[in-house]
Order: sequence, then C-alpha cells, then structure tokens
Amino acid sequence: MALFYNNQIELLKGIAIFQDLLEEDLHFIASHMRQITFKAGDILFQEGDPGEEMFVVIKGGVSVFIKDQEEQELVLTEVREGNYFGEMSIIEKSCRSATCRATEDTLLLALHADSFSKIIEVIPEAASSIMNRMLSIIVKRLMRTGAFITQMVQYGEESRKRAITDPATGLFNRRYLEESFEGLVAKAIGERQSLTFVMFDLDRFSTLNARYGQEFCDNLIVKASYVFREVFTKDDILIRYGGDEFIFIFPDTDKGKAQIKCDSLCEAMRNMKVEGHDELRLTCSMGFATLPEDATSPEELKDKADKALYMAKEKGRDRAMPWNG
Repeated sequence: MALFYNNQIELLKGIAIFQDLLEEDLHFIASHMRQITFKAGDILFQEGDPGEEMFVVIKGGVSVFIKDQEEQELVLTEVREGNYFGEMSIIEKSCRSATCRATEDTLLLALHADSFSKIIEVIPEAASSIMNRMLSIIVKRLMRTGAFITQMVQYGEESRKRAITDPATGLFNRRYLEESFEGLVAKAIGERQSLTFVMFDLDRFSTLNARYGQEFCDNLIVKASYVFREVFTKDDILIRYGGDEFIFIFPDTDKGKAQIKCDSLCEAMRNMKVEGHDELRLTCSMGFATLPEDATSPEELKDKADKALYMAKEKGRDRAMPWNG
C-alpha cells in the first residue's frame, strides 16, 4: 500500500493540473482521493448522471461518448494513463454530458467535489493553482477543438431533446414524464406550491379511427396539439402519453384555476374545425387531481386523476372533472 501511495504521488506530479505543487500539498490531495477499478466494458457513469467527481487514470483507459438518435455511439475522446477527465464536475457539480466506459481493465483515482472543497479550505493556494491550470487547459482544448466541441454539445442537446419529444406533435413524450414527474412533484411539495396533473382523452377516438382511417386521425392529433398550445401557457407542461392520450401538468396551479384551463380546452376542442369535414365535431374528456389537497405522492396524483377521467366519461364525456373523492 505504501509503495502504491508513493507511486500515486509520483503520478500526480506528472498531471498538468497538479504540477509544481508542494510535496506536502500533494500528499494531502492524494489522501483525499479514492481508488476505483473497472473491468473492460464497465460503465463509469451515464449521460445525465450527477457529476461530483473528477478522475485520474492510473492504468488502462476510458472512452467518453454520446449516442445519436439511432443509438449509435459517437466517441468524443479517449483518456489514457496519466491523464484526467471530469474536472469540471468538482466545481460545477453538473450532470454528466456524456457516457464513460472503460476500454480495458482500468485503475482510477477519484476526487470528490466535497474533498476538493476541503482542499480549498486547508490549502487554498494549492487549490487556486489547480483551478487556474484547469482553466488554462480547458481554454486550450476549446481553441484546438472549438468547432467540434460546439457541434458535439449542440448535437448532445438536440439528441437529448429528441429523446424526450414526440416527433408528430413536438410535445414531450412518455419518457419525459417518467424521468421528470417525481422531480416536479418533489419541487412543488418543497416549495409548498400547488401542482395539477391532468389526464386527457379524445372522445370516441377508436370510432373516428375506424371511420376515417389512421392517417386522418394522426393528423387530428397534430391539429389538437396546436389547440393545446393556444389554450395553455408556456409554463404548462404538455405531454403525449400515447395515441390520443395526453398528460398536462400545471405547476403552481390550484384546483379552481385548473378547472378554468381545462374548461377552456373543452370549448376550444368543440370549436376546432377540420377542413373538408364540416360534419366532424371533436370533444374531449379530462380528469385531474391537485397537490397537496388530493395527493401527497406522484403515484397517488396519477391514480386520482385517472379515476377523475373515468368519472368524466361516465358522466357523458365532453367535460373536465376534478377528483372529488
């Protein structure tokens, strides 16, 4: 262990951001780093994971990549022995912008953001030197590969947006709901705000499908999405859950305000014109539940909104009903 520790110190001396530090400072930094081993093919972290550690490669190597819309991997960089990656995570604590995988059996040293805060507190001059060198190296990287990085960042953002967007309507999709709903509920509870969850169905959509065909009804869905945007505000979250099923989430909206919004949408749907089909009149049914008066958890909120939607259909459709259990 002592031999490995000494080798660890020597390795740190060769890393650009740790160069020219005092011996005792290097020992202090090394004592706050942990060893991690990975087998070839192991994933270190996924895109979107919390980023709170930077890594130094002692042995082996890793590949950093994103996936395109067809799930093909685009390698951004490969990091080998004696180099480091993830340095911005110990400062910004931002989510990972890419996925990292060991390309062979790999030994790393990891420095956690909390440990770096301790370094700043105890040896501030060394910490300042590290951050200045980080900044200088990052600037050089950007100057060398600025266009590529910009394109990759934009591509990553666009890829992420595509992954959570319904291609037909441009609204959020089911994946977005699954990934974000718990966080939205937790935020509302933490800030002591109301939040209303709405479930929406087009009335008798299967009958329309049988009569007019799938292509026609797909176009109806798109037209309906335009109406949603016209009725609701930019703060309202609009999600296509599947087929003619939609979810609307109204942040900071109590039951009374939610009823007004939903009633407005019912009216707008009745007035929606379909070119070449003057005989067609569309209606919709909605059920909704509101935090905190109706539920205290995401699942309870969904369940009560679903039951309210069932009640709206039982009452004759073409209406929006709150949970009144």
